[in-house]
Amino acid sequence: MLNVVLVEPEIPNNTGNIGRLCVGTESRLHLIHPFGFVINDKNLKRSGLDYWVHLDVTEYQNIEEWIAQIPDHSRVFLMSSHSEKSYLQNEFQDGDWLVFGKESVGLSAAFMARFENHLKIPMSPLIRSFNIANSVAFVVGEAKRQIGLKNV
Repeated sequence: MLNVVLVEPEIPNNTGNIGRLCVGTESRLHLIHPFGFVINDKNLKRSGLDYWVHLDVTEYQNIEEWIAQIPDHSRVFLMSSHSEKSYLQNEFQDGDWLVFGKESVGLSAAFMARFENHLKIPMSPLIRSFNIANSVAFVVGEAKRQIGLKNV
């Protein structure tokens, strides 16, 4: 099972869509406070539809609480448009942690410095970034593809 981590998510519709993706891909969702919305926000539930009740989700009050329970920091992958290595060049494993920053600013430099594995999603120079829900879908899809190939 993959672990999808959203650090300080700001937009409920994105988090709802990502929650639905996690249910569909049998991935766990980890949400690190503070949020830009209330977790029972109607937009969050609308985006996640009635799937939210099936979601394996854990909330953390801060980054330190989340970091304290990670068993292997070498399997944590931070997504950033400033990274050099593409997620397509990475070898994913079951249980990996895929970390995405808040919609407005991504992951801070201080947070990025805490982990070694930084990945980017290749994109046209005509845009600064992809929508976070799309970004999660790209990376989870590739990771699940790789894990499925290893299990065949």
